[in-house]
Amino acid sequence: MVGLDLVEVGRFERALLRHPRLLERLFTPAEIAYCLARSRPGLHLAARFAAKEAVGKLLGQGVLVWKDIEIRGPEPIAKGEVCSRSLAPVNQLAAAGAPRVILHGSAAEAAKRQGIASVAVSLSHTESVAGACAVGLRSES
Repeated sequence: MVGLDLVEVGRFERALLRHPRLLERLFTPAEIAYCLARSRPGLHLAARFAAKEAVGKLLGQGVLVWKDIEIRGPEPIAKGEVCSRSLAPVNQLAAAGAPRVILHGSAAEAAKRQGIASVAVSLSHTESVAGACAVGLRSES
């Protein structure tokens, strides 16, 4: 199962400026902190939004709660937190600098119903377009 999405960076940045509360509606505090620490926060936010859209398409449903799909950078995962990035050990993923998908609420339930054990995601961008591809991975059992 695969999901793909593209976002026009400038258009996304303008939407965030026009609607200041949109940032908190779409992103978790960890996502916001990660992106705001970058030189072009809007570019990184657009890429994460594309990833959320790609995961929503992968799960075959419209995203009901945007924060239920969380895109994290390579920072460590909190003890007891489930990482839905891939079947590789979490510390290997963080070392590789790969983005991670953490599913909550309705998104986690949709993945479980479809037998998706984890989601791998790849982000890419130019100055004007951010894109993401999400792949659902089933458990080996």
